[in-house]
Amino acid sequence: MRAVTWQGVEDVQVRDVPDPGIERPTDAVVEVTSTAICGSDLHLYSPLGAFMEQGDVLGHEAMGVVREVGSEVTRISPGDRVVMPFNISCGNCHMCRNDCYAQCETTQVREYGKGAALFGYTKLYGHVPGGQAEYLRVPQAHFGPIRVPEGPPDERFLFLSDVLPTAWQAVDFADIPPGGSVAVVGLGPIGQMSARIARHRGASQVFGLDSVPERLAMAERHGVTAVDTGRENDPAGLVRDRTEGRGPDSVIDAVGMEAHGAPLGKAAQAMAQLLPDGVAQKLMERAGVDRLAALHLAFDLVRRAGTVSISGVYGGQADPMPMMDLFDKGVQIRMGQAHVRRWTDDILPLLTDADSDPLGVDDLTTHVVPLDQAPDAYDKFQHKRDGAIKMVLRPHAA
Repeated sequence: MRAVTWQGVEDVQVRDVPDPGIERPTDAVVEVTSTAICGSDLHLYSPLGAFMEQGDVLGHEAMGVVREVGSEVTRISPGDRVVMPFNISCGNCHMCRNDCYAQCETTQVREYGKGAALFGYTKLYGHVPGGQAEYLRVPQAHFGPIRVPEGPPDERFLFLSDVLPTAWQAVDFADIPPGGSVAVVGLGPIGQMSARIARHRGASQVFGLDSVPERLAMAERHGVTAVDTGRENDPAGLVRDRTEGRGPDSVIDAVGMEAHGAPLGKAAQAMAQLLPDGVAQKLMERAGVDRLAALHLAFDLVRRAGTVSISGVYGGQADPMPMMDLFDKGVQIRMGQAHVRRWTDDILPLLTDADSDPLGVDDLTTHVVPLDQAPDAYDKFQHKRDGAIKMVLRPHAA
């Protein structure tokens, strides 16, 4: 089959790889009909390359049609249309019983001290081949896959794999009071949906901060007050002025480790890429630093006794934090990988009515291209060219 493979830093190629098959009774094999490039994939494209191996199949946002199931898989059957959560969870362990699916004890990668295994996301998270491919082996298929109805196009459901649950959790963790205010830092796919979900769930003021014109325009289409951080000298001050001088009740960091405006962190990441993988891995595990401009902006923005919800991925182990300010302001911080299956029952009913789109899901995808065009799609997404906000790949496009 054809699949998107990692070949080196900023080098992905579509190659022929072996077809997947059933390896365990709880597996399924899914023919992928749509798969997306996530902002987290860009971390693998560049700063986290030390944890990749040449030929790794990328991708953790995928949906398709079940073609084969193992003997212990009874919830889904061949022919079912399904979406795969990006984290692989069993549904039965202590963590899963407490709805902490991103920490599943059955698939935890204990060798590296990490949580649940993820599709297509380095040896740190299980080295499971990803979904940017024609076919996908799905471990723990007795629990994970989400059945979706026939009819609506793939883009209506594809984002149940990651974007929608991650954004829903970001809003839930932000603890926005009824009728309260929230600022979303970063208007990529997660930030876009976090802002829309916050409005849907009752926030009276939703600010979206970014510097990319297409992202700002998309947010404004959905009732978000857009703040251009590239033009505003003091974006935090502007938001405070519009929230009675206090700052928003809640802030969502939807950017993560590759924030713009952090030259020292960027330089440290670039230097790590020049080291041999073994050396780079040890350095990043013990002394890695992130580009923290977005996170520091979130801490500056939030009002005293407010909440910062972090959905952007960070990978540093030696990040400097403004602990005095955080303690003095009494800021609550919540973060982590999305517990996808915790939220899908709440989200799915909002997607199934073909005539209604309360979350604006139909206005998120900007590019749909065949799988073979993945290298160009990665480049466009990385460099924010051609209005790229969300890239979808079609493995079986004619």
